[in-house]
Amino acid sequence: MNWFKKKEETQQEEDSQATEELPEEDTPFEKNRRGLFTRLKSGLTKTREILTTDIDDLFLGKKLLDEEMLEELEERLITADMGVTTTMEIIDKIAKKRSRIPNSKELRAALKEEILAYFNPSTTMETDINVKPHVVMVVGVNGVGKTTTIGKLAAHEFNKGKKVLIAAADTFRAAAIEQIAIWAERSGADIVRHKDNADPAAVAYDSVDAAISRNKDIVFVDTAGRLHTKVNLMEEIKKIQRTLNKRLPGAPHEVLLVLDATTGQNALAQAKTFNEALGVTAIALTKLDGTAKGGIVVSICSELEIPLKYIGVGEAVEDLQIFDPEKFVEALF
Repeated sequence: MNWFKKKEETQQEEDSQATEELPEEDTPFEKNRRGLFTRLKSGLTKTREILTTDIDDLFLGKKLLDEEMLEELEERLITADMGVTTTMEIIDKIAKKRSRIPNSKELRAALKEEILAYFNPSTTMETDINVKPHVVMVVGVNGVGKTTTIGKLAAHEFNKGKKVLIAAADTFRAAAIEQIAIWAERSGADIVRHKDNADPAAVAYDSVDAAISRNKDIVFVDTAGRLHTKVNLMEEIKKIQRTLNKRLPGAPHEVLLVLDATTGQNALAQAKTFNEALGVTAIALTKLDGTAKGGIVVSICSELEIPLKYIGVGEAVEDLQIFDPEKFVEALF
């Protein structure tokens, strides 16, 4: 409903609508934009508390940043898991312009500026589907939220009008197949599954085959995070990768690595291992709402040449968001 038209309605109508949620009066774009930022800010509460608590107190009785205050800042950045190297770089840059930072407001502005400089603007781009079906192989160790991430991505694409298929290629864990099947039903996606302990590469091959015959737009391929055999995990996933390319040259078009933010710097080590073996093209960082170590986002973007594409800040489908550096930094402070 148009806002100005609403203003002209009777007081009775306004009173009755006052009990309803006002966002329903907004355009879908405005509602979505405000809602996503609110979710992001809420999800980063624990990290924000670490970074901003007592920043105002730093300037009590002082006019400029001194060494003691810089050390306190350094400790907070490291506690938030921004990494020692990145933290030292940020503190050095803040120190060089301390004469222009007379209060906590200016300090927050300077921190935002320096942290934002670590992000590549290209990470804000949505998936550009030029090939149909567009195949995304999703990888990561068990427990990072891989299956849930696939389900949420499938829901996002379905809501955009895309025809989605999920490949249940984590055949070594029975629960994984059941979980992904539930997500497929919730998200409106088709699913291709084999029996437990089936060859994951065969599932991947059949999934792309089915996607082509059913004219699907996008395929999400779930993969194992741990095997119950002596076969090397990376070799098994490489086999899936080769099989996808055999059925559809150029596939997978994306290798999306899912990382758990609560693991902090261990997530960096995982990223390096998977990237060396598979050539990771993008990262999804989950569970940011469950940790005060949200600074790991900065570490990932500063130390890895892999775009951070998605961040998870809650359990709802809408809580898996395309990473927007400016909104992320704004939500941190």
